[in-house]
Amino acid sequence: MKIIVLVKEVPDTYGDRKLNLETGLADREASETVIDEIGERALELALKYADANEGTDVAVLSLAPESATSTIRKALAMGAGSAVHIADEALRGADLGLTAEALAAAIRRVEFDLVVTGNLSTDGSGGMIPAMLAELLNVPLATGLSSVEIGDGAVSGTRIIDSGVQQVSAQLPAVISVTEALPGPRFPNFKGIMAAKKKPVETLTLADLGINAEDPDAARSIMLAVAEKPPRAAGVKITDEGDAGQKLADFLIENRLA
Repeated sequence: MKIIVLVKEVPDTYGDRKLNLETGLADREASETVIDEIGERALELALKYADANEGTDVAVLSLAPESATSTIRKALAMGAGSAVHIADEALRGADLGLTAEALAAAIRRVEFDLVVTGNLSTDGSGGMIPAMLAELLNVPLATGLSSVEIGDGAVSGTRIIDSGVQQVSAQLPAVISVTEALPGPRFPNFKGIMAAKKKPVETLTLADLGINAEDPDAARSIMLAVAEKPPRAAGVKITDEGDAGQKLADFLIENRLA
């Protein structure tokens, strides 16, 4: 069984979130960068299966700047056997289409049984990469899984829907995305941290993947404008002089809140 897990380096959710007003991109220097928690949960799912099934190969795949080596090594320290790091300056600010195209090209280079991703990243919050990958790889897709069972030739799980719980399954090879309902990740131990230093990390560029980011025939979205969020204005204070109810009603109507 070959399982590929997508992991992404993102600004720490406990730190500052800022946009670079010149580029329109996230300012990744504004806070510490970490592996997205949903990616760690996806990796934990694959590692648990590998722990119970000898011969399972778990590899992580990340599209990130060259500086993301430390976060990728953390995934290896958790227990992944190898990593593929797509790093190319032309991918700076890549839209979902180009991102999915590069990830799919890297996945095609190896035989795989299952691709596991998080359902939504905490920085871009696009949520479309799993579906795009399944389309590009021409394999089944099961999204938003809150529980997962990997079996012989198939993967199944449950998905929370408005009316209850939905049971879904797909034949392998397949792409699945998981939610935060899955168990949290394990912590790398000292043995894992030392072993990670010797595990292979393959670095690929767009040229290695046969992708031209400047291809005029390829759809690419661009940032048209970006502006800093205006500071909060002072609120309206209503003093009750016997007519506070009317003043409140007028305020709601004026601001189209009623």
